[in-house]
Amino acid sequence: MKWLCVTLTKNIGCHLWTLSRMIPKKVKIFPYPCIIYHRMLSGYKPKNNIKNSYRLLKLQEGCSLDDVRNSFRNLAKQYHPDSGSITADSAMFMQIEEAYRTVLSDVAKKMKSSESEEEEEDKLRSKAPQHRQYLSFEGVGFGTRSQRERQYMQFRVDRATEQVMEYRKQKLESQYATNTMIAKDVRQSKKIKITQAIDRLVEDLIQESMAKGDFDNLSGKGKPLQKFSYCPHVDPMTHNLNRILIDNGYQPEWILMQKEIRETIEELRKDIVASRNKLGEPMTSCRQKQWNQICGQFIEDIKKLNKRINDFNLIVPILNRQMVHFNADKEIARAQKAYEILVEKSKAIDADTKEKEQENVKMFRLKSSFLKWIHLMLK
Repeated sequence: MKWLCVTLTKNIGCHLWTLSRMIPKKVKIFPYPCIIYHRMLSGYKPKNNIKNSYRLLKLQEGCSLDDVRNSFRNLAKQYHPDSGSITADSAMFMQIEEAYRTVLSDVAKKMKSSESEEEEEDKLRSKAPQHRQYLSFEGVGFGTRSQRERQYMQFRVDRATEQVMEYRKQKLESQYATNTMIAKDVRQSKKIKITQAIDRLVEDLIQESMAKGDFDNLSGKGKPLQKFSYCPHVDPMTHNLNRILIDNGYQPEWILMQKEIRETIEELRKDIVASRNKLGEPMTSCRQKQWNQICGQFIEDIKKLNKRINDFNLIVPILNRQMVHFNADKEIARAQKAYEILVEKSKAIDADTKEKEQENVKMFRLKSSFLKWIHLMLK
C-alpha cells in the first residue's frame, strides 16, 4: 500500500512539473497549476467548432461582415425567446449567439491578415528594383521563369500574326474602296460623254437650221437686245437668259406640273358634284350603289394625283411652294355639301318663280277685269 502511494505521488509530481514548464513566462504563476492549464486552453478554438458556427449561421467561409450580421439578425427573429415566433428556443438562440461571436472574430482575423499581407506586398513592390518589370512578361503565362518566357514568346507570335491579318484586311478594304471610286468615276465620265454628245447634237441641229435659213424670218433679226431690268442677286447673263425664256413663253417643269395638278383637282371636283346632282334625291339602293362606285373611282383618281404631288414636291425649288396631299373623304364630303347648296338654291329659285307666276296671274286678272269694266262703261 505504501509503495502504491509513493508511485502515485511521484507520477502526480512529474505531471505538475511538465504542466508548469508549459506555462509561458509572461503568465502570472498561481499556486494551482491546473487552473493555469485550463485558462491557457480556454482561448483555443478548434476548426470543427468554427465550421459548426458557420453551419449554424447558414454561411460559408469567406463571407463578409454584413452577411454575418444579416444572418444573425434573421436567425434571432426566429429563435429569440422574446420574438413571439413559433420556433422560439432559448438554448438554440444561445448556440447561435456563441456561433455569431465566433464567426465575427474569425472574419475579423482574416480581414486583418489580408490587410497585413497587402501592406507587405506594397512594401516589397516599392523596394523592388526597376528592372523587375521586364521579368513579368506582361502578365502572360504561369509556372517557372523559363516556362513563362516560352509562353510569352508564343503570345508575341500570335499577336504579331493578328496584327499582320488586320493590316492585310485594312489594305484589302482600301483597295476595294479605291476600285468602287474608280467605277463611280467611270460611270460619271460616261454620263459626261453622253451629255456632251447631246450638246454637240443640239449644236449641229442649230447650225443645220441656220444653214437652211429657218432663223431668217425671226422678228427683231439684226437688232440689239433690249436692256432688261437689273437683278443684284443673279448673274446678269443668267438674268437676261431667264428674261428671254419668259418672254418667249417658256415655263419651268414645276410650274407646268403645278398648273396641271390644279386643273386636275378642279375637274375631279366638278365631275363628282355633277354625278351627285344627276343621282338626285331620294337615294335608292340602286342609286346608292352607283354613288359608291363613283366614290371609289374618285378615291383612285385622288391617289394618282397625290403621287403626282410627290413628284412635284421633289422638283419644286422653293419650300413654300410645296403642295399637300388631297384627302378623298374630305373631297367627297365637300361635294355632298356643294350638292346640298345647289339643291337649296334650286328650291329658292323655284319658290321665286312660283311667286312671280302668281303675281303675273293676279296682274292678268286685274287687267282683264279692268278691260271688261271699261268695255261695259263704253256700252
